[in-house]
Amino acid sequence: MKKIRISAVSYTNTKPFLYGIQHSPNILNKIELSLDAPADCAQKLIDDVVDIGLIPVAAVLNIPHWELVSDYCIGAVGAVNSVFIFSNCKIADVKTLQLDPQSRSSNNLAKVLLKNYWELTPQLITNADDYGKASDANTAFVQIGDRTFGKKNDYAFVYDLAEEWAEFTGLPFMFAGWIANKPIPEDFIAEFNQALKLGLDSRQQLFKELSAIDNFDVQDYLMNKIDFNATAEKKEAMQLFLDYIRML
Repeated sequence: MKKIRISAVSYTNTKPFLYGIQHSPNILNKIELSLDAPADCAQKLIDDVVDIGLIPVAAVLNIPHWELVSDYCIGAVGAVNSVFIFSNCKIADVKTLQLDPQSRSSNNLAKVLLKNYWELTPQLITNADDYGKASDANTAFVQIGDRTFGKKNDYAFVYDLAEEWAEFTGLPFMFAGWIANKPIPEDFIAEFNQALKLGLDSRQQLFKELSAIDNFDVQDYLMNKIDFNATAEKKEAMQLFLDYIRML
């Protein structure tokens, strides 16, 4: 049997999924797994280097055929505590916004909120030379994932983008989903879902293996801030988000 190629995000928020996969021998024997930054994970699926990716949802706009193949995702109901705009000033006073070079969905989420919620038009900078370090009073930057851990107190103004989305739409948010670029056998999908569920059910065991992080509560993050269920509301939010992206 040809192995199914899978790319997963390499951040802490994916650790429960990886734990479940690594403790499911039947799945391990059927897959080739790579760990990547979100943007690279998406590009692999776009380029057909992998068959399934835990990809930022905005990337599906670049995939001719795609489908969600899991009951699970990386999402949030309210604040997520790892997807931010960090700023030296109030959002209304931001003149320049540096985008996160590792992100697709979160950069687009920032753009959607700027246009439709905050009604602002700062200059957007991709691959800024001083990314995340600018001291200019009117500069802010998008940052996601593990690099944000423990940083909330380092900036005068902090905007949790999942929380801002919820204020704007009244909906949860799906940052990344298990997306396939081709039909996947139903029996594999069922086994894969079981492996992911195993990981979620084993989070207390996982915590014994994770290192402590200064000024950051990993247990709260993985038990309460990240919401892993791909609910109907999250799928509704995903479609609304994609509609907003199309209008940017």
